[in-house]
Order: sequence, then C-alpha cells, then structure tokens
Amino acid sequence: MLSVSERFIIVYNGEIYNHLDLRGMLEMEGEPPSWRGHSDTETMLACFEAWGIDKTIARITGMFAFALWDEQERTLTLVRDRMGEKPLYYGIVNGTFLFGSEIKALQCHPEFRATVDRNALTALVQRSYVPGPYTIYSGISKLQPGHMLTVNFNADGVLTSDLNSRPYWQLRDTVEQGLASPFIGSDDDAVSELRKLLVEVITSQMISDVPLGTFLSGGIDSSLVTAIMQEVSSRPVRTFSIGFDDKQFDESESARAVADHIGSEHVELIVTPEHLMGLIPRLPEIYSEPFADSSQLPTFLVSQLAREHVTVALTGDGADEIFGGYNRYMAAGKVWKYASRIPAPLRGMIGETLLSVPKSSWDGLFRALSPVLPRRFHARGPGGKFHKIGQLFKLKSRGEYYESLISLTPDPEALVIGGQVPVTAISQSGPWPGLNSFEQWMMLMDAETYLPDDICVKVDRASMANSLETRTPYLDRRIVEFAWRLPLDLKIRNGSSKWILREILAGYVPRALFERPKSGFGIPFGKWLRDPLYDWAEELLGEERLRTGGYFNPENIRKLWEAHLAGKGNHEYVLWNILMFQSWQEHWEH
Repeated sequence: MLSVSERFIIVYNGEIYNHLDLRGMLEMEGEPPSWRGHSDTETMLACFEAWGIDKTIARITGMFAFALWDEQERTLTLVRDRMGEKPLYYGIVNGTFLFGSEIKALQCHPEFRATVDRNALTALVQRSYVPGPYTIYSGISKLQPGHMLTVNFNADGVLTSDLNSRPYWQLRDTVEQGLASPFIGSDDDAVSELRKLLVEVITSQMISDVPLGTFLSGGIDSSLVTAIMQEVSSRPVRTFSIGFDDKQFDESESARAVADHIGSEHVELIVTPEHLMGLIPRLPEIYSEPFADSSQLPTFLVSQLAREHVTVALTGDGADEIFGGYNRYMAAGKVWKYASRIPAPLRGMIGETLLSVPKSSWDGLFRALSPVLPRRFHARGPGGKFHKIGQLFKLKSRGEYYESLISLTPDPEALVIGGQVPVTAISQSGPWPGLNSFEQWMMLMDAETYLPDDICVKVDRASMANSLETRTPYLDRRIVEFAWRLPLDLKIRNGSSKWILREILAGYVPRALFERPKSGFGIPFGKWLRDPLYDWAEELLGEERLRTGGYFNPENIRKLWEAHLAGKGNHEYVLWNILMFQSWQEHWEH
C-alpha cells in the first residue's frame, strides 16, 4: 500500500490493535489524511508520514512484520514486533537483497543459492528449532524480535549499506524497569490490576470484522482467555480443542468441562494416527525451515478445525514464559540450590547413579507407585526428568544446568558431522545482577529464545497454513511490562506455577476444573514411531540414506533408533528432530 504522498510504500503482515487510537491521535494533532478506508495498514502509513518511523513504532501495539520503502531517502526498513509473534527473514544472495515472511519466499528468487549451516542444524538437533538470528541456511538471518534493519540503495538500486539491525525495544530493558519499579500493592491488588489489564487487552484483540473464536485446551492459560472473552461477549464464544485416544495425552475432557461451565460453543476433534499420516509429509512445506516441536501436529489440526468455523482465534500462548508456568521453573531453582552445596566429586557420583537407571525403568517405577504417590508427583515421562537431574549433578554452573534442561540430547555435536552448538542469547548471557533468582533468569532466557523461535513459529505457521489468524493476548506489551513488575512469589508460590493467573481464573471457573498436573500439547509419537510411523521413519533413518545425505553420523543415529525400537530408551524427541530435517531436505533439496 502507498501512503497519500506516495513517499512510503509498505508490505505488511500482522495486526495493529490500537490503530483506531492512533487515528484519534492524528486527528487531535491536526495531521490526518483523507482516509480512504478503515485498515490498520493505512493508519500506519499515515503515522509514518506524520511522525516518522521511530516514533510510530514506539506507539504501535500489536503483532507485525513489515518492510517500508522510503522513496525520498531510498531506504528500506524491516521491522519485527516486540515478542517475535510474526516472522521476518532476510539476506544477500548473489548481490541481491532478499526478505520475506518465510524462507520459501526467498527460495523463489531465481538467484537463490544457499548452503545448510551445520551449526544451525546442530542447534535444531539439540533444541527442536533453529534459534535466531540463525536460520538453516548460511547467509540468511531472522530479524530478531523488537529489532529493525534499515538498508540504503543508490539510484541504480544497488545496496550501499551493511546489514546491521538495531533494537527499538528490548525485553531486557523491560525486565530492568520492572525490577526497578516493582508492584507494591497487596496480592489482591495485583490480581485485580492484572484482571483489568487482561480484560482490556483481550477486548482489544476481539475487534474483528470476521468470525472469531479461541483455542481451548482446558489448561489455565487458554481457559482464562476464553472466560474473559465470554465475559465481554454478547454471544457464546466459539472454542476449539483436540484430543487423543491415549489418555496420557488427552485433555479434551478438561477442555469440554471448562467450555460447559463457561457456556461456550465448543467443537472438538479426537486425533488418530491416520490424521497425522497425511499431515507429516506436508510439514516441510508448511514450515519451510526445518522445525521439530512435535506439538506442531496438534497445533495444525486445531487450527484446521477452527478455520472451518472462524477466521480469527485467540490463544493462550506466552503465559508460561511470562508468568512462570514451566515445571522447570519450580524445580530447577530448588534442585540447583541444593545440588550446588554438594561437593563436586560426590555430586558427580550421584549424577552417574541416576543416569545408570534407564528412563524406561524410572517410568515403570513411577507407574507402579502412582496409586500411592501424591498428585504433585504425577508427571508424564518421569524417567526423562530423573535423567535431567542426573545431568545436572554433573554440571558446574546454573548456565550449564539450564542448557542441559533445554537440550534433547547431551551431545548433539556427536550426531551432526562438522557441526557445533552455535552461540546464542543463553550462552552470551552470563550472570545478570539485576535478576536475583535463577527462576527469573530462566524465564527471561525462554522469552528471548524458546518463545519466538519455537512457540511463535509453531503457532504462526500452523495457523497461516490454514488461513487462520491467531492473536496472543499474553504477549501484548502491556501484559509483559506489568508481569515483570510483579514479585516472583505472585507467579511461583508453594510449588504452584502461574499463581496469579490461577487466582484470576478461580473467579470464573471452579478450581477443580483446572488444578491438575501440567500437560504439554503433545502427541504419543514415541509409541507411534514403533508402529504406524515405522516405515516412514525407517526410510529416512536408513544407514545409506544418512550416509548419502552427508549431514549426520549414521552409526550414532542408528544406535538411538534401534534402542528406541527395542524399548531400551525413549529417544523420540531427538529422533523427531532428525526426521524433520531429513524430511525437509528431501522436500527442498531434491
């Protein structure tokens, strides 16, 4: 779209939630154009003409990635939203500057040539995603959240500047400001203030000219979003969830109970392996960069289900990173606190002992004891957690400990030929005096890495592939900024995560409907790899296939695969990471 003066041209992906307020500000300042329509795109262009780029971006609230061409200055400015909800890739290929929302957009250029970055591949094997600013291709980068990149061109269209992005907003600044100006009211004051803010944000994100609904898993985050939506809506909210025949992974009953209590118009789908068999071959096209968070599958299916009824859906993503929802936040601080007091040699012996017992044996022990264990000890995959603790006891610093918690294999470099784990925000972070707890530090690391590069990628690609727009209230800058003013014990208290969200939700839904062990949005694919997905996986993990590909160590990977098939270890996650790359390579490089 062109601005009124035709100085600015924008290509844009996203939604500006406060664009009507921005129009009002322009009216008050006496600088509005003759409006041609009602879109937020036109509002942004008018703001750029009136205020310039920096001032406009500072006032925008929303999710966005855009490229703005300034005909007068001959500059192109790329901008990505604060929390990384919308993607933006760029790079120079054979002298041509390319940018787009997905790597496959860049691949369409006739000059596109790029080689796989083996370090990025190593990170994929380690974490299930490629952390920014890296991409799977050398020379192609992700624009980081809260950053902008301005490049200059001469009259002949030749690039005349370096590719150096700069932050216009940083989460770390928000954290420092929040810690410097903490919320000083009572617990009840904090609960009331956050509830009002959530109502304001969710109401602003419900403005839509098209049918709107929400994903509802039955967990705290999505239930609270749904409850508030229903509170401010004049009609039943449309809610969507999926479930599985395997009760260990199925949350559909919880979602249904919440929907019944709230009074939403609920739709659910029970997923079978047959649903996934047709979807798995499509994943390389949907994600275009190899991506291996297995919850990509149910996320796609719930997006597909929702799109049959609505065009926009709100989600509960982001609350875990902002309000302390992951199990590791509650356990890691305590474990490291006690572990660090044990002399290193003894700690190492304890770690080796825990690791010497196979994960499957730990799982079997906890299954046998489950009738007598308190509910707080009921968790999926306890064997994996004990192995995490075993790894912890062998480590020397909390940074190493956190890396071990997020790593799906202790030695990814042994699996990728010529690959090394790249430097990321985590390895560069070091001690940060402003954060007085390990829990807060982990939350920041997750919000800077896992949230934009895994969670946001998963939801954005899955929904966009179904022509569904998703909106994420918890990632609104107002929520994020308020959350970092809250003391830690309003998030994690007495072994309970997201305390303040639970308190708000209890005003809408009986606690019995949501006070239960946390469950991820997963699928039983570890079991499925041994049966309905076996032929597909065996073909991609064949020794000759791996050797011909030239990226993986065939011997080490075959050992993992054969151990998994024999039930001698559950290696589903690292195997899925490798399978997703193999599938991606087959699709895009042949």
